[in-house]
Amino acid sequence: MHLKSLTMKGFKSFASATTLRFEPGITCVVGPNGSGKSNVLDALRWVMGTQGAKDLRGGKMEDVIFAGTSGRSPLGRAEVTLTIDNADGALPIEYTEVSITRRMFRDGASEYEINGSSCRLLDIQELLSDSGIGREMHVIVGQGQLSEILQAKPEDRRSFIEEAAGVLKHRKRKEKALRKLNAMQGNLDRLNDLTTELQRQLKPLGKQAEIARRAQVVQAELRDARLRLYADDLVTQRTQIEKEEADEKAARARRAEVEQTLEAATSEQTELEAVLAEDAPKLTAAQDTWYKLSSLAERLRGTVRLAVERRRHLSAEVDTGGTGRDPEELLAEAEEAAAREEELGEGVAQARALLSETVERREQLEQRVQAAERAHLAAVRAIADRREGIAKLSGQVDALRSKSTATADEVERLTSGIEEAVARAEAASEELEQARAEGGVEDSDDATLRERHDRAVEANTAAKARVEELVKAERTAEREIASEKARLDALSMSLSRKDGAGSLLGAADDVPGLLGSVAALLTVEPGHEVALAAALGPVADA
Repeated sequence: MHLKSLTMKGFKSFASATTLRFEPGITCVVGPNGSGKSNVLDALRWVMGTQGAKDLRGGKMEDVIFAGTSGRSPLGRAEVTLTIDNADGALPIEYTEVSITRRMFRDGASEYEINGSSCRLLDIQELLSDSGIGREMHVIVGQGQLSEILQAKPEDRRSFIEEAAGVLKHRKRKEKALRKLNAMQGNLDRLNDLTTELQRQLKPLGKQAEIARRAQVVQAELRDARLRLYADDLVTQRTQIEKEEADEKAARARRAEVEQTLEAATSEQTELEAVLAEDAPKLTAAQDTWYKLSSLAERLRGTVRLAVERRRHLSAEVDTGGTGRDPEELLAEAEEAAAREEELGEGVAQARALLSETVERREQLEQRVQAAERAHLAAVRAIADRREGIAKLSGQVDALRSKSTATADEVERLTSGIEEAVARAEAASEELEQARAEGGVEDSDDATLRERHDRAVEANTAAKARVEELVKAERTAEREIASEKARLDALSMSLSRKDGAGSLLGAADDVPGLLGSVAALLTVEPGHEVALAAALGPVADA
């Protein structure tokens, strides 16, 4: 094995690429001072892995890069390639020719290559370790190194001899193995310390694990209990909702019945008023007929009295036997009077029949009028009652609204209280878990934390119960408000005027002097509604 060539580019004084070919038989490099003999030796040392700047006769490693001259600018990198003939297989690599390249940049980065492939410095040192060449390079003797060998002490000379004999690499491998063994022993000591520490912590950790398992069981039971409570609350709420829906359906049915009854009463009242208005001309005509028939009956009675008087007078004249009128004339006049009497009697009978029929019809009409008046009075009283009920319902609605608002405020306050209680309970649980984790003690040492946790849980339960109670009260109040509002709307609809008075009241702004309905302008003391309705009668709607 021998060196075949050395190529330098940008290394110290070799700015341009320079290649030195070492043919067989070349054993040294000679030349005058300053010709660059030492730079060739430094290049060999540098490419074979020398890391000390002093070994390369420089202050720092960047000094190996060409620094420039007056006629040429400095370069940014230094590169050296060493080619070794490996035909005899001295190097443990499957190549007959081995090229080792080292490249360095001004930023301090270095690159190593073997036959053009990137590698590490350690790979190059391992490759050259069995060849007798390397960083110390006893086979290449530079200027001043010969005197150093001749004047060396026996122990220093021994290192040169060991290096030449190939013992140095084995000693370095031994030192490296010893360093690894020392590092391994340190790791084993550290591992033993960790094992001892872990064994010392096993017992507290076992207790903590047992506590954690028990806590998991308690949390699972608590979660199951909460789920059961939620399920029971859900069933209760569903039952309550079904009951409320049934009550709502019953109330709607009752409301529909009342509305139907009200509509029937209103339609009956309207029919009675229409019949009364229709029969009023007939009643007037019947009264006129009755007056005429009474006058006719009085005239008939006068005629009858006159006929009786005349008959009696005629009879008296016949009994006296004195002179007078012709008997035949008297008979004819008597027959005429009898025929007239008979005609008048028939007329009187007809008039009496018509009078009886008229009187009967009048009585019927009077009864219907009285019934209509009574229905009207009842309607007036119902209107007064409804207005009073509307006033009461309005008050109840306002009260229920204020109660609902207060309930909502209370629910919001209690909800925030529940959230604070839950936060306190979670904080207490976290403190309990932290204390258990840090202390590794039994449950008996956590009495204070358990007491705080129990108080927080009780406060949370009480707040939830109060919230549920207030929510139920709020729902009840909302249902009452809806019911009362529905009644208020129904009564308001029933009070809407659909007759001419309603149209007149609707145009009250255009009618001077019109203040409104009589009933709307009156304030009735409680207990006197019926009496006032009876006293006003139909005037209440005027």
